Amino acid sequence: MQVFVLDRDRTHCPLPPLAHTRTGEPRRIGVELELIGPSIEAVAGEVAACFRGRVETVSRYEAVVSGDPAGDWRVELDFEVLKQWGRREPPAEPLAAAMDRAAEDLLRLGAEQVVPVEVVSPPLPMDRLGEMEALVARLRERGAKGTGAGVTHAFGLQLNPEMPATDAATVVRYLKGFLCLFDWLKWRARVDFSRRLTPYIDPFPADYVRRVVEPHYWPDRDTLVQDYLAANPTRNRPLDLLPLLLHLAPDPVRAVVADPRVKPRPALHYRLPNSEIDRPGWGVGPAWRDWLEVERLVADEGALDALCRRYARFLDQPLHGVWGNWLEEVRAWLAAR
Repeated sequence: MQVFVLDRDRTHCPLPPLAHTRTGEPRRIGVELELIGPSIEAVAGEVAACFRGRVETVSRYEAVVSGDPAGDWRVELDFEVLKQWGRREPPAEPLAAAMDRAAEDLLRLGAEQVVPVEVVSPPLPMDRLGEMEALVARLRERGAKGTGAGVTHAFGLQLNPEMPATDAATVVRYLKGFLCLFDWLKWRARVDFSRRLTPYIDPFPADYVRRVVEPHYWPDRDTLVQDYLAANPTRNRPLDLLPLLLHLAPDPVRAVVADPRVKPRPALHYRLPNSEIDRPGWGVGPAWRDWLEVERLVADEGALDALCRRYARFLDQPLHGVWGNWLEEVRAWLAAR
């Protein structure tokens, strides 16, 4: 059996300043990792080996790895049509069953060239995030490839940090902090060209950004939800708040967003980083450390207010996109902290 020896410094993922929820529980984080290459069975086997779990096959396109104290891991083809096809009973009549299977095989062969296998963790205690590095190493050894493997492979690494609190003011602080740092996060993530061509991580509308970073924008929950849905009735944002808002206000969100992939949870859905699993040395650590700048800004109310005021002034300048450079301003601001 291959033994993976990882650099302790690289596998250590620091905790955010707000490391606990308001109930005193350690915050948790979910991870979603997209890749192509190894089969679902092979990927599930590596997850089971890494976390001492048991593989349970759900269908030809889905597996569950149980046994982790944090909950079940899921490994699945990220294609809802085939997942539903794999769950249903085939037609009883032999000829119909053969035609059905032939159609499924044709669809599967096409999908396997462009649709990723997705590894979805349970909500892990944040101090366990570094354990993902061993799994990444095992999958890389298995031949897993990520975003750079092809022009159609717009694969991502998604982080779902649990909120320290879910009141409107805390949610708004995270949204303000992310919007202020978005240009820097995008620069740090080196977002692949294939992902920039897709709508998966479309930026927030400019008018919405300007409204939110306004220093006096502190809406109540209902107004926050209403404003967000009016400007962002989609999952396709680098920071998707729909799962969190669905957790907080299910009826208003479902009235606008019927997508069954949006599921309620008291967590953010950070979708910006690439999946670079085939690149030696790559792991979840760099993306997490970049995200921690948002966490640090959120935890410092004075710094958040000052940066929002600075960004609002920048956005109010005529032709700010031509004559100004917010990325350079943020880089200088972070370096001076």
